[in-house]
Amino acid sequence: KKKKLNHLLLQACFSPQIDAFGIFLHRHCPAVSERFSPTPWCWGGRLQTLVCALLKTRPHVTYRNELIRTVDGGQISLDWVDNQNSRPYPTSSTRPTVLILPGLTGNSQQSYVLHAVRQATRHGYRCVVFNNRGVGGEELLTPVTYCAANTSDLERVVQHVKGLYPQAPVLGAGVSLGGMILLNYLARKRTESGMVAGITISVAWDALKSSNSMEEPLNWLLFNKHLTSGLCRTVTRHRKILEKVVDIDYVLKAQTIREFDERFTSLLFGYKTCIDYYDDASPGKKLPNTVVPILCLNAADDPFSPQNAFPVSIVQTLPNVALLLTAHGGHIAFLEGLFPRGESYMERLFGQFVRAVFEHPSDIKEACSAHEG
Repeated sequence: KKKKLNHLLLQACFSPQIDAFGIFLHRHCPAVSERFSPTPWCWGGRLQTLVCALLKTRPHVTYRNELIRTVDGGQISLDWVDNQNSRPYPTSSTRPTVLILPGLTGNSQQSYVLHAVRQATRHGYRCVVFNNRGVGGEELLTPVTYCAANTSDLERVVQHVKGLYPQAPVLGAGVSLGGMILLNYLARKRTESGMVAGITISVAWDALKSSNSMEEPLNWLLFNKHLTSGLCRTVTRHRKILEKVVDIDYVLKAQTIREFDERFTSLLFGYKTCIDYYDDASPGKKLPNTVVPILCLNAADDPFSPQNAFPVSIVQTLPNVALLLTAHGGHIAFLEGLFPRGESYMERLFGQFVRAVFEHPSDIKEACSAHEG
């Protein structure tokens, strides 16, 4: 029998030290204490996800694009909002930076990215969106794209950002696949991540369980098919360079994300099987290796990330990770109110957490210090 979730902040309560992060969040992120009430006519996870994709507003954001080179000869497209008119942080060198990682086929133009940028810049912060290779409008210079387990491109981006602004704190914000990459990076780099904190939204904690959920007939029809088509379009766009390493025609016949990963992603990144890739990509079991404060938002009815994959028992032992679960909200949706077109719970929580991290650095460090060393 499934446990009915209202709105739980999953934090271990074994000692005052471990509970300190939860206390910090309740104090500085009021949304954590709220009871999330979804749009009355948009209750289920699938409907939330679909309606959000169709109705959500797209705030106007003007980016400054920058292409940076990678050690293998490739290039990464970064979209910056410098926020030079920031009143709280008029000095560019110390202006806090939010580094945003979009989802599977997403880039800086996704609605959820635009809203995140607006939230962050409103408080005076700088934003940079890390577009995965091949999806930011740039050309692929090498036959390498991206996957949830590979963090080398993120490491290159963080080095670049910290090289430009060594005195400015960086917060990582990952959505869906972007959250998987971020968590895997934070687990791998530990104290050397170059970030002061992280936030993830709608992460798939177990890639295999996520794949199984997405292959349920209705989920395949509504979501999987569309995302697979998007992945195939990217491959088609870069066919000339990618056909050197994979059978493009075979890849383009993929009907599911799993088939695409079997025929393309796992081969490109040297995995023997897709199962091996999914195991390496799943961030849940790696959380104990993370050090910086991390807030993770998930909905129990997310068709992309099934509830039985949530790392509840792991999180309950960690002083630096909080898992915020809602009963409803779907995938990157969390719509509320009768006309859910503008900012909603997800954006509110994001804005509050980013501000809490940057405005109360010593408090949050102290709250999560039990895990350091």
